[in-house]
Amino acid sequence: MSSHRDLIGRLYSSSHRALRRYVRRLVASHDTAEEVVQEAFLRIYENVERIDTPRAFLFTTARNLAASARRTSRSRKTETLGDFEPLGVESSGVSPEERAVAEEELQLLQQAVAHLSPQCRTVFSLRVFHDYSYKEIATRLGVAPKTVENHVARALRETHEYLRRRTK
Repeated sequence: MSSHRDLIGRLYSSSHRALRRYVRRLVASHDTAEEVVQEAFLRIYENVERIDTPRAFLFTTARNLAASARRTSRSRKTETLGDFEPLGVESSGVSPEERAVAEEELQLLQQAVAHLSPQCRTVFSLRVFHDYSYKEIATRLGVAPKTVENHVARALRETHEYLRRRTK
């Protein structure tokens, strides 16, 4: 147990600032970034015995948590704006251009996910879009948690590569 604390301590001292900067670029607020970083370190702590590459796991977890925070933030904004639609009041927060770009990005992401193998797509969707834990996915699909981890890593690589090729 002491060696796990030492590992996490070393990881924290060597990666905390870089991780916070990385997450800050992904989310809209310093507070959200700090919450995401804390949650990522908590997940490392909870899963340290099953992780082969802690730094990679840390950054991947933080990226996924940041994406989840952005989705939550957007859905909250949408829910509160929905009350004003019957009044004909339009939000000044998001321009039509920004909305069009967001829709295009969503379509690209959907295309990237569609190119994944069926099992990889299922695992990725459960993890990223439905926020299931690796253990919950493994139980639901009857596979090992390591298999889930491998599918998520492969899906991230393949979707990033697809998006990189399409946005050049």
